[in-house]
Amino acid sequence: MNLTHRHIRGYRLLPAIALGIGLATSVHGQAARMEFNQPAIALDSAINQVARQSGVQVLFDSDHASRLMAPALQGSYTADEALQRLLARSGLVLEARGAGTYVIVRDTAVGQPVQSAGAISGVDTLPMVTVVASRAPRSIDETPNTVWVIEREQIEAQARAGVPLKEMLGQLVPGLDMGGQMRTNFGQNLRGRPAQVMIDGISLNGSRLLSRQFDSIDPFNIERIEVLSGATAIYGGNATGGIINIITKRADASAPTFTSEAGIRTGGRGSDDFSWHGAQSIQGGNDVAQGRLAIAYSRNGGSYDGNGDRVLPDITQTDLQWNQSIDVLGTADIDLQEWGTLKLLAQYYDSGYKPGKALWMQPGPGNNILNPSDLDVRDGFSSDVEPNTRRHLLAADYHKPGVLGGQELYLKAYHRDESLKFYPFPGADANPLGGARVPYWSTSTQETTTYGFKAMLLKDWSRLRLSYGVDYDHEKFKANQTMFDVNRAIGSGGLQFREMSSLGRYPGFETDIWSAYAQADAKLTDQLTFSAGIRHQKVDIEVADFAQVAQQRLVAAGYGVAAQAIPGGKNDYSTTLINAGLVYRLTPAQQVWINYSEGFELADPAKYYGTGATYKPLAGANSVWELDRYLSVSGTSMAAIKTKSMEVGWRFNQGGWHAQAALFHSQSDKSIAVDRSTLTIQLNESKVRNYGLEGQVDYRWDSGWFVGSSFLLLRTEQQDDGTWNRRGVYYASPSKATLYAGRQTDRWGVRLQAAHSLRLNSDVPSFGTGPGESLPSLTLFDLMANYRMKHGNGARGTISLGVQNLFDKTYATRWSEQAKLAYASSIAPSVLDFKGQGRTFALTYTLEY
Repeated sequence: MNLTHRHIRGYRLLPAIALGIGLATSVHGQAARMEFNQPAIALDSAINQVARQSGVQVLFDSDHASRLMAPALQGSYTADEALQRLLARSGLVLEARGAGTYVIVRDTAVGQPVQSAGAISGVDTLPMVTVVASRAPRSIDETPNTVWVIEREQIEAQARAGVPLKEMLGQLVPGLDMGGQMRTNFGQNLRGRPAQVMIDGISLNGSRLLSRQFDSIDPFNIERIEVLSGATAIYGGNATGGIINIITKRADASAPTFTSEAGIRTGGRGSDDFSWHGAQSIQGGNDVAQGRLAIAYSRNGGSYDGNGDRVLPDITQTDLQWNQSIDVLGTADIDLQEWGTLKLLAQYYDSGYKPGKALWMQPGPGNNILNPSDLDVRDGFSSDVEPNTRRHLLAADYHKPGVLGGQELYLKAYHRDESLKFYPFPGADANPLGGARVPYWSTSTQETTTYGFKAMLLKDWSRLRLSYGVDYDHEKFKANQTMFDVNRAIGSGGLQFREMSSLGRYPGFETDIWSAYAQADAKLTDQLTFSAGIRHQKVDIEVADFAQVAQQRLVAAGYGVAAQAIPGGKNDYSTTLINAGLVYRLTPAQQVWINYSEGFELADPAKYYGTGATYKPLAGANSVWELDRYLSVSGTSMAAIKTKSMEVGWRFNQGGWHAQAALFHSQSDKSIAVDRSTLTIQLNESKVRNYGLEGQVDYRWDSGWFVGSSFLLLRTEQQDDGTWNRRGVYYASPSKATLYAGRQTDRWGVRLQAAHSLRLNSDVPSFGTGPGESLPSLTLFDLMANYRMKHGNGARGTISLGVQNLFDKTYATRWSEQAKLAYASSIAPSVLDFKGQGRTFALTYTLEY
């Protein structure tokens, strides 16, 4: 007879017997003993294998179970005994629901909602599973790295209280800098170095080192965020600070369920000080296929600082005031039975400036727009090129166990296409014929297309785990500079932009990156695990012919009829990186580890090749700009900048206590410096090192009260003539600390949090020569609360409230301080005086039904 599946929201019903097998068969499978030989794997996979082998049905929360590690299961058991053994120490309990059917639920004996297994005081829980440190599910307590997991409940609580993604991560990730309020996330480093940001294991970083990785997804679509601190090459380059892997929400097998959300945010300062967002999702499926489709929309208004003054929009890297974003994300999970499982992802993300108001500048003496005599924020913005971030992302993940002698096969294919358009920015070139400088106003559009695949095989012999594979990534980059009618732009005070011409902005290039790697984890004893791995990466790059952008602008302005192109060419480079670590279990709840790992970064090809060229003096207005000196692509190898990282760490998770801390030291053999006159880069031989302490301590009572603190004590130095000096504040990151306390019950919750960025001093300037610099300290407080309600027919509602910058502090953002250094030769500091937003209030209502 056919089986009728009972669907319960949030749980997955696993059909372990094919349609049409009788109930008697299920009963026999339930009572009979059978031999099991399963290694320690993720709990959801372990439950699935037991259910399939024994012919029973199991209803369980697959998302929660996927984040726990089940013990090895070896021996003769009934289905009931096997499942009970898997669930021991998990904080989950098994309930029989008729012959051959079980339901796994969370143990709520303590009388409070359980956010995770580790939140139950007094319960010795199973270790959490992550993929960020090994590319396959792996228990945290076997990982010789500092790993942080930001759970869905934390993300939702922050986002619904009005905290944007960058600021949320700065609050919740101990080693990550406090987040800014502009579109760029430049300078928001992890342990003082750049991080690789991913969505479901797909890197958002590219060879062109742009900084909009967090302008990529709405928190409504995020399930959790896994963070690996410290240099690593497990997913490729540009992860010298670590990895931030954003994992998207997916569906369970259930009848269709919906989530609707609407919220507002305001500081109450003016009529346009109003932002709002709305989101809708639908998810569901059967035992073979599940899917989720969601759309999230937000619209920002203007911002005011703590004094009630308007915040100047950022015209350097583009602002998020008067911004509109839409995130459409769909996922599907397909169980191919004996052929494995398939996961699909498709995303369209569009975040752009929708005026709104804009920065108005009154030209200074001599009609000099670069040194304005007055600034204001006004209506009237109009541009043929509107600033935005637009991205398409497609991905497919395939997993099949039991191939090639009992190995697990992991395959991933992806395609990412993005276009980044910047706000119009003024400038002036030296007049080649003498006289006044030649003004211009322009913007850039930078487009990247990348695709590739990742293939990995994993074999687990219980005491030895081996993974190995290959990666391939292809990237194509191009950029243009749109030149506007400069007289109209200046005459309108920087509000009206009509396109006059389109020039090349950076050299176009294509890269092909091949990598091969292997990683082994060996249990030397029951307490000691040794891990080691190697990765070799080869990059082939082809750069197109390119004329220096300054010469292109001058030609467009009538100074010369053409500019000789800098020859492109091909080159290649490779690097080999290793890692090794030991984890020792002092107790089941406490581990210590030591780890050595290597990561690498590459000089931005667009800012490295084709830059620093010089042209011969222009003979006349009708002459051709002839090349004098330039950097040859084929004759100049762009080697990888290797970063070597060491850390010693400790973690403890038992009862209400959750703690982790690590001492770390990382050092690179070269450094990248910015030429602020051209905003190009230089590769220097000076070494750079970071060292410090990263950690967090958290305690939770059974009554729902909690308190905790995180910290990052950091020092960044560069070697100059054999002497180590504190690096300039443009490149370095400050130390920071957070403190939080609150209570969460089954009906309501409240949280007060504070973030403190310590004063940062340097011994040397970020650019040129002279005295050191300083970045002031900053302390901000947030307050948030939520109340949960039950409606009819199983619907649930949540009202969330939030107050950011609780004490209405007025301060200059960190990006403002950095921009004043980087753009000092480009525009007056007054244009770069970006203040942080003052006190804001947020209200969100979420309905799940």
